[in-house]
Amino acid sequence: MELIGGLNFRALIGEIGNYLGFNSPLSIVRTLVDIGIVSYVIYKLIQLVKETRAMQLVKGILMILAALYVSKWLSLRTVEYILEKTFQYIAFALIVLFQPELRRGLEQIGRSRFKNLFNFEEENSSIKTTAVIEEIVKAASEMSKTNTGALIVIERDTKIGEIINTGINLDSNASAELLINIFTPNTPLHDGAVVIRNNRVKAAACFLPLTDNPNLSKELGTRHRAALGITEVSDSIAVVVSEETGSISFALNGGLTRNLTPDTLRKALNKNLLDKEIPNKKLTLWKGKTR
Repeated sequence: MELIGGLNFRALIGEIGNYLGFNSPLSIVRTLVDIGIVSYVIYKLIQLVKETRAMQLVKGILMILAALYVSKWLSLRTVEYILEKTFQYIAFALIVLFQPELRRGLEQIGRSRFKNLFNFEEENSSIKTTAVIEEIVKAASEMSKTNTGALIVIERDTKIGEIINTGINLDSNASAELLINIFTPNTPLHDGAVVIRNNRVKAAACFLPLTDNPNLSKELGTRHRAALGITEVSDSIAVVVSEETGSISFALNGGLTRNLTPDTLRKALNKNLLDKEIPNKKLTLWKGKTR
């Protein structure tokens, strides 16, 4: 390679390769694997402490580290001395400060199989989904006892952002108390549907498209027709509590199953939200029929 502007690129690349230990194709692969493993572990550690107190502590430590380098650059000897002495004991401080996060991480590693050793995100997602299912079942059961009408939509793979935009944005943790409060009669948000996305109550008072199915029973009201409508245009799941009878219904893929008990509702939600082996299939237990 010719000299360009006094710089021999071939020699430069050779020097970089020698510095990094790239003596053979195997050494290149080994280095890439090494960097990949370290990067993946760092990424998982960031996920582990994300949105916790530890994340704020990490930011504080980075700020102190930046101050140390600035003090060296500006020759601030006293500040530099204090910060250097602080970092000598930082390892012991990290153990104390990050004790809850370290314990949680070790517990997750202990519960995980080898192939899922660093799969914290999927494990947490499954736990959160199970908790949300229990909150939905609890809310539906309580509202069924008091004949409180409700319509809960759970978004899956098909995004329904246009539906969410028709309601009032909440972006709250899903809880039975929140759902019951939303659907309490004569409150501002009780009309319309609640949409749950990524295990969070994304919006309330949302407008849903109504089904055009002419063969529906005359007993079905607007909530049931809206539940069927949203499941006809997306793979979302809809849970309906009848205001007239208090019965619980489950809508999926344009099919509606009525008069569910809390246990059968839980099974339906578990099957379609937690079972990853049969995605986007009709719930065979109910056969998607209206009755």
